[in-house]
Amino acid sequence: MRTEHLTEQMLARARSGDEAAFGELVAPHRRELQLHCYRILGSLQDAEDTLQETLLAAWRGLEDFEGRASLRAWLYRIATNRCLNALRDRRRRPSPSEPMVELPEPTRRGEPIWLEPYPDVLLDGVPSTAPGPDVRYETVEAVGLAFIAALQRLPPRQRVVLVLCDVLGYHRAEAAAMLDTTEASVKAGLQRARATLDAGRPAPNRGGAPLPRSPREREVVGRFVAALENGDIGGVVALLTDDAWLTMPPEPHEYQGPAAIAAFLRHRAPLLGGRLRLVATRVNGQPAFGCYLPDSQSGIAQSYGMTVLALEGDLVSAITWFGERGLFPRLGLPRRLDRLS
Repeated sequence: MRTEHLTEQMLARARSGDEAAFGELVAPHRRELQLHCYRILGSLQDAEDTLQETLLAAWRGLEDFEGRASLRAWLYRIATNRCLNALRDRRRRPSPSEPMVELPEPTRRGEPIWLEPYPDVLLDGVPSTAPGPDVRYETVEAVGLAFIAALQRLPPRQRVVLVLCDVLGYHRAEAAAMLDTTEASVKAGLQRARATLDAGRPAPNRGGAPLPRSPREREVVGRFVAALENGDIGGVVALLTDDAWLTMPPEPHEYQGPAAIAAFLRHRAPLLGGRLRLVATRVNGQPAFGCYLPDSQSGIAQSYGMTVLALEGDLVSAITWFGERGLFPRLGLPRRLDRLS
């Protein structure tokens, strides 16, 4: 009761124009709202922009908050609809990156998707469990790159109802109210979204992923880093599961299995003109590395891209490459390495 009384006091102050009180009201929800926007949009920058639009809309429309739903649910309603607006606007803007050239024949060509990694540091303070009883995805899976990528392949409405119901645990009626639609429409969209995700869901993790930052994870990751930095393609391939994938969003070329991934790495090696140097970080709850390409004359290694790993037992089940370097500062990664060992 004490907490509810304080919240009502802050709400009254905020409605009277007290920005500090409004900041206190929304502060507990900022991190989870930003993650919510990221799940729907697949982009950290877009998620941050949409979060700011959400909070501005909430501040301006605070008089419309009648308290029939929780403040949290009201903020999620605004954020979800702002995300849908962002997805509509995105269709009218050009692709932010040039496609890779001279790629070997892939295992398959997927649909180009808008996807960026999400720094682990931004997951601090996000609730580890959703409030509803019908959650189908645990938090670890629901922040992983594979899940975020799968969401980006769903139509926008299906994407948001799946996140609201199966990730956040809202009932279909609550989701319908947030989207100003019918419960029947939410049910139909949810069924289609579930069928699509279930069809593309990988087989159960046979070995179990090592615990984050555990000695087992460090050992597997260390072997991968050593092989990649030494240009040891055979060493990289020896660490792969039989059904491992290498993907490079938004590039549609995808490679599955040790043979296909080895062929890709052998094809790319001479084009790099040198051996990569890796600096560890973490994104989406997974081990990741800033990759740097040394200049043969100066010895300075410039940022080149990012590699993210998914682990299965003592092996690597997925390698995701991002050519975008704009996130390096957010991850505490330097833009270049001046001294190389």
